[in-house]
This record gives sequence, structure tokens and C-alpha cells, in this order.
Amino acid sequence: MGEYNEKKETCGTICLKYLLFTFNCCFWLTGLSVMAVGIWTLALKSDYISLLASNTYLATAYILLVAGAVVMVTGILGCCATFKERRNLLRLYFFLLLLIFLLEVIAGILAYIYYQQLSAELKDTLKDTMVQKYHQPGHEGVTVAVDKLQQKFHCCGSNNSRDWQESVWIRSGEAEGRKFPDSCCKTIVEGCGQRDHASNIYKVEGGCITKLEKFIQEHLSIIGAMGLGIAGVQIFGMIFTCCLYKSLKLEHY
Repeated sequence: MGEYNEKKETCGTICLKYLLFTFNCCFWLTGLSVMAVGIWTLALKSDYISLLASNTYLATAYILLVAGAVVMVTGILGCCATFKERRNLLRLYFFLLLLIFLLEVIAGILAYIYYQQLSAELKDTLKDTMVQKYHQPGHEGVTVAVDKLQQKFHCCGSNNSRDWQESVWIRSGEAEGRKFPDSCCKTIVEGCGQRDHASNIYKVEGGCITKLEKFIQEHLSIIGAMGLGIAGVQIFGMIFTCCLYKSLKLEHY
């Protein structure tokens, strides 16, 4: 009877080892995906960060980047801990899983909170940022972001093209008679912002604010879903780790 229990426990341990190994392979690939989303956000989706009042959007991207890197390292550690049956490595592995779990949950929560606050933030700050900082010294990032925003989304001004009448730059001599930035033009040529006509200027009501809000909210949804989704999957990894740790402990006694 004793031999049967010992054999049964050994088989259970083997099953747990292969389950945890499979989990770690998938987990490593997941870490790669998380890092890719973080890099994608920072490299390709960061054009408009200078137009946002808070750093929450940027923070979620950095959290994903760090979490992805830690996930990849943890996946390798998990494989070593599993097949070497080192309980101290399993403890470290469990701690790292818990750390990643918390990072992913934080990223998901931040994305959800900022998703709710984004509309109010843009309404309060976007127009002032555009009219006060466009083409002003020290705000080159805002200028580039505004031009990209207006061209990408075929819009002009925060709420509508009339916003540019309040622009510090438009009212100065530096605008050279322009009524709008050239990026408001449907076909950009030097000085095209001087002609105020619907055939020349994007005069879409709702302006750029609705376009930018939708763009960022869609990306926040991806960040939030990925963060919370992976955090949910990690619960299984922590359960497998605890079971294997307990199994190894029993076999050593």
C-alpha cells in the first residue's frame, strides 16, 4: 500500500512538472506579446502623449514593458525550477509570478480609470494646449503632435477650425497671414493655411478632440484587456507552482 502511494505521488509530481513546463512556454510567449504591446505604445502610439495632461497613458505602457521583460525571465526560471526540482527556485518563481500579477492588475486598473477620465481631460486641456503652445518655443513636441493629429484624422482645431482664431501663433506675425496651420489643409502646400474655405480646410464639427479620444480609448482597451487577461492566466501558474512545491516537500519526507 505504501509503495502504491509513493508511486501515485511520483506520477502526480511528473504531471505537475509537465503542466508547469507547458504553462511556462506559453507564459514566455505571452511576455513577448506584452513587451510588443508596450513597445508599440511607446514607439508608434506616443505621438500624441504631449497633448495629454496626465502621464497615466505613458505609465501603463511602461508597466507593460517592464512586466513583459520580467515575464520572459520568469518563464525561463520557471522551466529551470520545474525540472531541477529546486524548491528555493520555485519560491522565487512564485514571488516573481505574484509581482507580475500585481503589475498586470495595476496596468489594467490604470487603463480602465484613465479610460473613464480621458474625455473630461481632453475637453479641459486639449484646446488650450493647441492654441497656447503650437509653434511656441520649448513646445516643439506639441507642434509636431498637433500637425500629425490634424493630418492623420482629417480634422482642424480641438472642437472645430474656429479654435485657431484664439491661437497665440496665428495672432502673431510668425504665422505670415495664415488663419490655420498648414496641417489643417486637405492638400498641404506652403502657406495653404491662409485660405479659409471648406474646399481647402477640414471644417469637421467635433474637431480633433473626438478623434483623439476614440483613438486613445481603443488602445487603452487593448492595454486593459491584456493586463487583466494575463493576470487571470497567472493564477493557474501560481496554483501549479504551489501544488508542485507541496508535492516535492511530501516526497522528501
